Amino acid sequence: MKEISFAGRGGQGVVIASQMLGYAFFKDGQYPQCYSVFGGERRGAPLASFLRVDNHKILLKCEIKHSDEIICFDDSLLDPEIIRSQLQPGGCLLINTRKGAEAFPELSGYRLGVVDGLAIAREAGVAPFFNTVMVGAYAGFTGLPTQASIEAAIMEMAPNRPELNADAARLAYERVIIMEPGDSHA
Repeated sequence: MKEISFAGRGGQGVVIASQMLGYAFFKDGQYPQCYSVFGGERRGAPLASFLRVDNHKILLKCEIKHSDEIICFDDSLLDPEIIRSQLQPGGCLLINTRKGAEAFPELSGYRLGVVDGLAIAREAGVAPFFNTVMVGAYAGFTGLPTQASIEAAIMEMAPNRPELNADAARLAYERVIIMEPGDSHA
């Protein structure tokens, strides 16, 4: 079973991104389980969403405390100590940032993906929203779910401009920068 945590801020589309990714996994024949943790927070307040994916039905109904992968929509939320306490050793961390991977040397023990989600969203014409960008970047970073399933999920679930959002996901899929554990970030 794969456990994925999403970290972002209210208004960034974190919850819908986790649902889209879960639906794309479902389209690829997997069993997803998605839930979010937030209250009546205002736009910009931190929030989390979670996704489990497996080849078999998921009966587990508890909180995810140690994720296999984390998708971070806002690099200002990154705290290396918290990442180390929540991400499995050798796990994957995808970060939306304008910085390069070299800006995160304390995270070099993890497989690190970086993407400038807002820049890609602007280029694709979907800014200020970049949740579909992060879903596409995730697929490019991990190789799953398939790009076709990502685009199909976006076409069905994007509340506005699904074609442009699918294009944004495709661009992110191609442009995510990947650093393997131990790679030199210099």
